[in-house]
Amino acid sequence: MDQLGIALIVVAVILMVVGLVTRRSSAAKREAFDIVKTPAGGGSIEVAERPRPAVAEFHVKGDEAHVRFDVPLAADGPDDIMKELLLNEAIEVVREKRHTLPIDGVTKVVAFAGRGGEPVKVASMTLPERGELPPPSIAAPTLHLGHVGFDPIDKQFDHDSQGPPEVATKQRSEELSSIGKEIRMPKAVEVGLRGQGIDPASMDSGEMVRGLLRLFGYTIEPGSDPTSYVASKGGTRTYVREVPHDSGGYPEIGEKAMRSFLVEFLERKTDRGMLVSDKYAPFGIYEMERNEPRIRFVTRERLQKFVDSLALG
Repeated sequence: MDQLGIALIVVAVILMVVGLVTRRSSAAKREAFDIVKTPAGGGSIEVAERPRPAVAEFHVKGDEAHVRFDVPLAADGPDDIMKELLLNEAIEVVREKRHTLPIDGVTKVVAFAGRGGEPVKVASMTLPERGELPPPSIAAPTLHLGHVGFDPIDKQFDHDSQGPPEVATKQRSEELSSIGKEIRMPKAVEVGLRGQGIDPASMDSGEMVRGLLRLFGYTIEPGSDPTSYVASKGGTRTYVREVPHDSGGYPEIGEKAMRSFLVEFLERKTDRGMLVSDKYAPFGIYEMERNEPRIRFVTRERLQKFVDSLALG
């Protein structure tokens, strides 16, 4: 074989190795992002067609398969929708486990949930036959509302949807309470958040918006740090920057954070940009939105409207 042929073979081998390494690196980055916890520890950020409740434990005890989910429950316990959701997910977990674990002796699947303390038994199902799982249920509730064809971000960009911040009527305190104590949330949306491991009672705005976007079929691509990402759906990409409120910090978004967000949005070259924060907004955001209509500030006084737009969509 001449030297040219040997050189071509060497180049081909190098390109193949580089391709494999690149694919593995990309997969590793996606996997690393998939398991990143939100700042308050509520649920993992999943890049998937639909989010699923996180499995905390799986055991086969005697003839029962026990599946415990890392799902915070309401003070009055799980409602019927949550029970059906977790039971269906428990059956699917067993269905996936049967490829690696023997379930021939299983006669019942039991779903547990709760965070901290003893897990709570949510629901159970006796199998039709020992070791025989029922077929997947198409009608079972899932953590996915993308099929409704509604884009929850679109409403934020309607010309008449946002007005100037109500700066004159707000009593602003440097000690801001959890938005979960202020937001009125439809039951179905609350179940959708809890199913992702997000506790509505203690969540911050970043957790809430991420959970709602996943619920409505968005995929989330990691940004340059844990408080930025790109939400994509239907070919439209939205850059999202979270500005958290630290205890004892100033309760209003600063001009520096506002301008940094605008620069980041322009650099990312996405279709839209959205800043999300537990903080209040200064009057200046209204002028910025008029000058750059592709951006929106979803701040404390606008979070309720954001939730209402999802529920009414």
